[in-house]
Amino acid sequence: MATRLQFENNSDIGVFSKLTNSYCLCAIGGSTNFYSAFESELSDVVPIVHTTIGGTRILGRLTAGNRHGLLVPSTTNDQELQHLRNSLPDAVAVQRVEERLSALGNVIACNDHVALVHPDVDRETEEIIADVLKVEVFRQTIADNVLVGSYCAITNQGGLVHPKTSVQDQDELSSLLQVPLVAGTVNRGSDVIGAGLVVNDWCAFTGFDTTAMEISVIEAIFKLQGREQTAVINDMRDSLVDSWA
Repeated sequence: MATRLQFENNSDIGVFSKLTNSYCLCAIGGSTNFYSAFESELSDVVPIVHTTIGGTRILGRLTAGNRHGLLVPSTTNDQELQHLRNSLPDAVAVQRVEERLSALGNVIACNDHVALVHPDVDRETEEIIADVLKVEVFRQTIADNVLVGSYCAITNQGGLVHPKTSVQDQDELSSLLQVPLVAGTVNRGSDVIGAGLVVNDWCAFTGFDTTAMEISVIEAIFKLQGREQTAVINDMRDSLVDSWA
């Protein structure tokens, strides 16, 4: 299921949180509703860590990670790094990255197997991404945007990309990632998908402004519907096809 929420009246929840299959990071100072939404879905399954990165709350845009590891920028102080290492599962490697493009969440999009990165990241950073996150790394753009982490969200089930991504580009990215992709929006037409949506293999959280139509696309492409819901949708589609036929 996809859950709608806000961080201090802001629908860009992907700026203030980071969600993977083995942990969730949340910025400190949010409302109780913001945290309880995460806790009700995740608390039994993965740790929810409240932290800052470099003293700021925009940790969703500064960090990149998957179930194998977490990459944090060079601005992360030692105390924050230690807190993350203590709070995350032992199997998750936490690595500080010396990279000029320090908003790692904007320049890296990844699932547990593949990472898309900004064409200009350092060669050394590319190697760290491959080692720590245990992924294959591809330098890509999405709809001619270099900030691949801002303009898509991908999991091991599927991916949502910038609405202006051509069908040809979608096919190319889909074959690299080995998951189905669809072009779409969040937060009532916003193309900055990484800021409005955090998602893993079994749940999604999206900005409060996201429409029902956008949520149905998110739930379908990330396979978040229960089998019953999928069956209902297929029945509706079949009956529509029959009525047009």
